[in-house]
Amino acid sequence: MSEADEASNYSYPVTPRLASTPATPPISAPPSQIHSPSLSRSPLLAVGDQIEPAGKTPRTSTPKNATPRNLTPRIRTPRFITPLGSPIRKALKLTRLDPQDAWLPITESRNGNAYYAAFHTLCAGIGIQALVLPVAFPILGWAWGIIFLTLTFIWQLYTLYILVQLHENVETGMRYSRYLQLCGVTFGEKLAKWLAFLPLLQLSAGTCVALIIVGGTSMKTFYQITCGATCTSQPLTTVEWYLVFTCAAVVLSQLPNLNSIAGVSLVGAITAVGYCTIIWVVSVAKGRLPGVSYNPVQTDKEGIVRAVDVLNALGIVAFAFRGHNLSLEIQATMPSSEKHPSTVPMWKGVKFAYLIIATCLFPIAIGGYWAYGQLIPSGGMLVALIAFHATDTSRFILGLTSLFVIISAVSSFQIYGMPMFDDLESLYVRRKKKPCPWWLRPLIRAIYGFFMFFIAVAIPFLGSLAGLIGGIALPVTLAYPCFMWLKVKKPKAYGPIWWLNWVLGVLGIILSVLVTASGIYVIADTGIKVSFFDPQ
Repeated sequence: MSEADEASNYSYPVTPRLASTPATPPISAPPSQIHSPSLSRSPLLAVGDQIEPAGKTPRTSTPKNATPRNLTPRIRTPRFITPLGSPIRKALKLTRLDPQDAWLPITESRNGNAYYAAFHTLCAGIGIQALVLPVAFPILGWAWGIIFLTLTFIWQLYTLYILVQLHENVETGMRYSRYLQLCGVTFGEKLAKWLAFLPLLQLSAGTCVALIIVGGTSMKTFYQITCGATCTSQPLTTVEWYLVFTCAAVVLSQLPNLNSIAGVSLVGAITAVGYCTIIWVVSVAKGRLPGVSYNPVQTDKEGIVRAVDVLNALGIVAFAFRGHNLSLEIQATMPSSEKHPSTVPMWKGVKFAYLIIATCLFPIAIGGYWAYGQLIPSGGMLVALIAFHATDTSRFILGLTSLFVIISAVSSFQIYGMPMFDDLESLYVRRKKKPCPWWLRPLIRAIYGFFMFFIAVAIPFLGSLAGLIGGIALPVTLAYPCFMWLKVKKPKAYGPIWWLNWVLGVLGIILSVLVTASGIYVIADTGIKVSFFDPQ
């Protein structure tokens, strides 16, 4: 018996080939491109395709009894395991996602772009807290007020750049879609909860409470302006206006995910720029009030009291800059790959947004202090506009300003509430290993909105704690990103970047402690008008 016959007796039967299926011709390529990465990764090459060098006649058939020579199946070694497939490995790492992220509102949709990033950043970065900036200038004075405002703006823009760069880890392939997640990877889960949980809770839930207070009060003001002295109907109480605002916010919060509220953020950004511009333009156009003085406030007491006043003013300036707790969440809504990382469109959107933010904050601070000086009320520019120019400004301008504040507050409620919606829904997703049912998501958001309404009614004097709140939340903006960069990127020890981040991080922590302590001292020394469950 021949060797060929013996082999045929122990071989598996040949799989019959359909007559209608044409044989796939071999692919011809120059010898230099046989092992080309582009060919080895091409999805057009089938498993059985053979690549033949150009110039050689391809074999069209093989005798039945011929023993195949060196026909190693290509499926034996996966393409991405070879050295030529290393770019694919990197791309796979960059797109490796937690499957549960597809069920949560922040990462449910990943089709964002630079425009969406600009809308969200602008809506989150400009708010009613910007109108309180001139309150810090009577303590700091012209020179130090402008210097600290400029330095703080540059500082927080640098830390925002750090967060944008840290969103994706090329080595591990992880995307850190939430601020607390990045803190946990950097500092450890337990330490991250101690350091960042309370400031992040204040920046999300606390801001929603403040928006209900501001929005409800602005609704009441808008009604009084538009109705005028001829109105005979019984006006709503302050609590009822809070409830009206909360209902509007809860209805709008039913939009499913962060990308779906891009239009809402655009409207909120436009109205925020609108009321900031109207307020400072009207204040400057009306001229300085009689008896305005720009000398820093002098007190009879020296030493510690003066230092506490300065630190409280610094806390007010720091309170004006917000949105860092949302930057990673905004970037998480974008697609990302090795060739097109989400860092590029995110940073483009941030640069545009902060150009607009600068054109709002600096005129508000400088123009407001020029117009009102030491007479600026503690409530900020909106209170000053109504208190000093209610009679010499048209009702249309005053009403439009209040309307813009209302729309901006409702819009900002959505983006600041989204991290809380995400956290609450994640409790169900992690326990049940499935997305929330259709009825549970609206219920969660409604319960959250009305619970914020309860807090707003219970603690209506939250605005008086601006300095204290600014000190507590300050590390999230100015300190933690610097330490994250040192831990994750590991720059050269004692190099310029190493020193820069260490100095800024330590200085941010020290400033946070001092501002928080000064806020507590001011509350204990001067007191605040506490009115639980009695909003005015």
